[in-house]
Amino acid sequence: MSEHEPVTSPDQLKPGHPRAARIGAAVSALILLSMTIGNHQGRIEDIFLIAGAGLLVLALVGDWVLRRNGLR
Repeated sequence: MSEHEPVTSPDQLKPGHPRAARIGAAVSALILLSMTIGNHQGRIEDIFLIAGAGLLVLALVGDWVLRRNGLR
């Protein structure tokens, strides 16, 4: 680190593109759910795919609630 480079904490860094992240999470959840339609025979794959999509949707809902209440 040079002596002229400012020191920043993680909360001072600019966030990325939150709208793109939300759209990406929604599209990823839809892709995971579409992967349940396939030629696999067991249900374990379906459980993991649905759980992964559910976690993404839960994160989207949590983000929506925080933004609605003014928290980021």
